[in-house]
Amino acid sequence: MKNIQIIEGADNATFSIFQATDAEFEAIFPDCRDIELAEDLFARLGEIRARAVAEPMWDRPILKRDALGIHGTLFYGWLDKRKYLPSSKREVDFEHSSINAAQRRLFKSSK
Repeated sequence: MKNIQIIEGADNATFSIFQATDAEFEAIFPDCRDIELAEDLFARLGEIRARAVAEPMWDRPILKRDALGIHGTLFYGWLDKRKYLPSSKREVDFEHSSINAAQRRLFKSSK
């Protein structure tokens, strides 16, 4: 199972973590991505397939303290903030001015 943190645009968002099977994770985050916008997921897979992939996760929440890592981040309602995310949708590709020196070193060694 892979852990996905859900980040919503709502003021009362909980930033909860849910578990996805390897197949669900791969459908949500193809090509070694670890960031996805829900709107892009639905556009890419279509409404029916995207729901079939994403909805089972909602029955598999996990407490943050019990999660052994976060493997991906799925953003809901963030279309207006897309410009701040790397176009590759990979954490290691954030613009250097957006991250600190330690992150730059880590990301450079993790590509």
